Amino acid sequence: MFFIVGFSIAFFLLLLFFFKKEKAIHDYILAFWLGVIALHLTLHYLHYTAIDLQYPWLLGMILPLPIIHVVFLYFYTIALTENRIPRISAVLLHLIPFFTLIILAIPFYRLSGTEKIAVFNSGGKGFEWYSIFQLSFVLLTGAFYTVATLLKIRNHRKRIQNHLSNTDKRMLRWLEYLSIGLGGIWLLVLFFDDNIIFGGVTVFVLFIGFFGINQISIFMPTSEAQIMSLEPNNLAPDPVNEEQNEEKREKYAKSGLNQKQVSVIMMQLEQFMTFEKPFKESELTLNQLAKQMNLNPNQLSQVINSETGKTFYHYINTYRINEFLHLLSLPENKKFTFLALAYDCGFNSKTTFNKYFKIQTGKTPSEYFSFA
Repeated sequence: MFFIVGFSIAFFLLLLFFFKKEKAIHDYILAFWLGVIALHLTLHYLHYTAIDLQYPWLLGMILPLPIIHVVFLYFYTIALTENRIPRISAVLLHLIPFFTLIILAIPFYRLSGTEKIAVFNSGGKGFEWYSIFQLSFVLLTGAFYTVATLLKIRNHRKRIQNHLSNTDKRMLRWLEYLSIGLGGIWLLVLFFDDNIIFGGVTVFVLFIGFFGINQISIFMPTSEAQIMSLEPNNLAPDPVNEEQNEEKREKYAKSGLNQKQVSVIMMQLEQFMTFEKPFKESELTLNQLAKQMNLNPNQLSQVINSETGKTFYHYINTYRINEFLHLLSLPENKKFTFLALAYDCGFNSKTTFNKYFKIQTGKTPSEYFSFA
């Protein structure tokens, strides 16, 4: 019954994709992956109920499938964070373990129906070597792609800080949880039988539904996913320190800026931030700020990085904290709560405000003002 629930949920999520009007690259990858999950659960259910013994041609179809799920998760993460899919050559390279398991299973596939049933009823007698290869491949690919996916998410978080002033909704924590969860399922392979393992797969599908349905960028039409999918080639370089003057000059030369122009832009930026206070817009992005100042986004990002040593995210939130402290110092604002003033300064969550307040002041708001 548990497997039927997992299949039903996977099928239901596929229907949500089918009726979605605006589909992005990652939507198609996740939809195809859910189809593979549904197929995998169905084949296991048929084996669990011994129905597949009535149709011997089904036997063995499930053998290479476990290895492909972490690859789909990796591809989905690339599509979601970079708005692209790997080239065909790269896809084929990633699928080598999957195809290898298919090739190794050819001797079994060539058996007659009666022989296949005999092998399954004997617990794989004569094909013990295949089980060793399959387990080794599953564990190695599971570990590799789980780590690779988590690194992709980590790099995504670093990149968006150069483009967004509020990153809470784009941190992909739910995807990180799914990656860790899928890695956990792979650990089950070491200690439990197929029923427990596929029970874990069913729970995994439930989590896709729980987290995914709450992600507007996946199941509902929106351009938010495109905002998250920042092209790596358009991202600003990492901040440089004061001792890297030569590197700074080279970067300025490539962007068409010299040191004098950088200083002018920095002065204009500080004046604009002080008098216009664009940081009060909670969803302010680098592109929006650059457009307001009639500047090139990449040049503006480079100026912020090199002249302040901060990302766009940290630079904007520094102004928000300073504005918060200014507003709180005004007698007429004593009647407002900290959170109300924080929202007025551009923060969009209590967590972000508290976290960044402590980063800048070294104390939580309550600690800071208890000593004031």
